[in-house]
Parts: sequence; C-alpha cells; structure tokens
Amino acid sequence: MKFQGRAIKYGDNVDTDVIIPARYLNTIDKKELASHCMEDIDKTFVQRVQAGDIMVAGQNFGCGSSREHAPIAIKESGISLVIARSFARIFYRNSINIGLAIVECTEAVDGIAEGDRVEADLEKGIIYNLTTGKSFQTQPFPAFIQKIITNGGLVESIKKGDVK
Repeated sequence: MKFQGRAIKYGDNVDTDVIIPARYLNTIDKKELASHCMEDIDKTFVQRVQAGDIMVAGQNFGCGSSREHAPIAIKESGISLVIARSFARIFYRNSINIGLAIVECTEAVDGIAEGDRVEADLEKGIIYNLTTGKSFQTQPFPAFIQKIITNGGLVESIKKGDVK
C-alpha cells in the first residue's frame, strides 16, 4: 500500500466536532460531508485539498464523539492517509472500518511540514518526506488491515469474503 501526496498539517487534540461539525450530521451524503470537512478549524481546507493529499496531525487526533462521519468526511475530501502522533481509539477503528488509512509515527509528524511532498509505503512501514529527503520507520500494516483499506472498508471486505 503506497500513498503519495502533499502534507496538510494540524496540531494536537483535533476532535470530531471540528473534523465534521455536528450541524452537518443530518446527512449521510459523503460528498456533502466532505464539503464541510475541517471548516471549523481551517476554512481553506476544502479549497486546498487535492486527491491523494496526506493529513499530518499531533496527539489524540479524532478525539470526541464516536461518529463515523469524521473519517468518512476526511476520506471523501481526498485525503489518502492520516499520519498522527496518536489517535483516539474509536476514531482509529472507525477509520479502518470505512477504509481510511491511518498510521501513528511521532518522528514523521515532527519531520513533515505543511506542504511537504510525502510518500508512505505501509507494507514496509516507511514514510518518506520527499521534500527533505528524510525517511521515518513505522509499523507496517498487517495484511488483514491492508485488505480492509484496499477494499474500501470492513463491509466491502466482508462482502468480498476477505474478512470473516
């Protein structure tokens, strides 16, 4: 599983209420959710994000409520991967369940700046900052998680018989 994109960076304790504000939770339309992603913390996000971009964040990313809308909005906005120091537990599992790749790597967070070009090989557990030439080691994704992400989420993996 390889990802490549431009880094969009946030700080610590980004909660699900700023990822997708509660006032938009009356829809399940993925495009509508994506159109409001991060708007309470970054009004320019939806105009700047491009397909394949990589979100980089600090500690406790996705804290707050357990809503699945938050990782759905991020994924649908075009973000291919989220790298953070740590994730809230429910957000972490919801992300895998909907097929959003996420990985914890403190060194990468410290070594990646807003706008840097980043490449990640999650089979090998290596993150490259193509702008600076630095690389960072993280845990490779287990094969079953790779299948879930590749299939677009847990439900699709079950339908394909890849996860039981």
